[in-house]
Amino acid sequence: MRAGTRLSLYGVGLVAAFGAAFGLGGVAVPDSVVESWTQQSGADEHGEHGEGAEQMSTHDEDQHEAGGMAGHEHAADGGAPPEGIVAAADPAYPLGETVRLSADHMPGMDGAEATVSGAFATTAYSVSYTPTTGGDPVRDHKWVVHEELRDPGEAPLPDGAEAVLEADHMDGMEGAEATIDSSTQETVYMVDVETDDMTMTNHKWVVESEIHPAG
Repeated sequence: MRAGTRLSLYGVGLVAAFGAAFGLGGVAVPDSVVESWTQQSGADEHGEHGEGAEQMSTHDEDQHEAGGMAGHEHAADGGAPPEGIVAAADPAYPLGETVRLSADHMPGMDGAEATVSGAFATTAYSVSYTPTTGGDPVRDHKWVVHEELRDPGEAPLPDGAEAVLEADHMDGMEGAEATIDSSTQETVYMVDVETDDMTMTNHKWVVESEIHPAG
């Protein structure tokens, strides 16, 4: 099955799942849905991508200072949303909608079309940290959500606060001590992206100001 068709069908499946589970909006994503999402993601990796699912998208070296991501790899599939995150009640861009991105988290993303695979009401943080695997500090990593911090307390955390990351977007992130650079309480989205440079499912994260209508 072509990747574009797969992503479209995947988006439709997510619409159905969220429609049943979160019809009233503002409800925390239950563990069972997270587990199902993870299993579906794994099935897609093995059944559709094969060896391609193991490929990683790597940022250009000149992105290191600007986005804090150079030299770090992102899995082709970002996996399920974190436990406890709350689905957005009425997102501007609903599940399955095709959008255009203005985020520049990685090469080829700015201006790319994407499909919304999740929309959540939470706080998103830009963070700086030193990977647990060693290497240069990562600066201004966008984004980590409140539910991906260890025992964070009430949101939002102030700029300059320290927290331990439980996100695993990149090698060396999980368990790293981080400093909050900034935060936003815009609606936060997961997206599926396919460009000449990359194919990513459930990319975490883009915020609403980084998304625009595709037309």
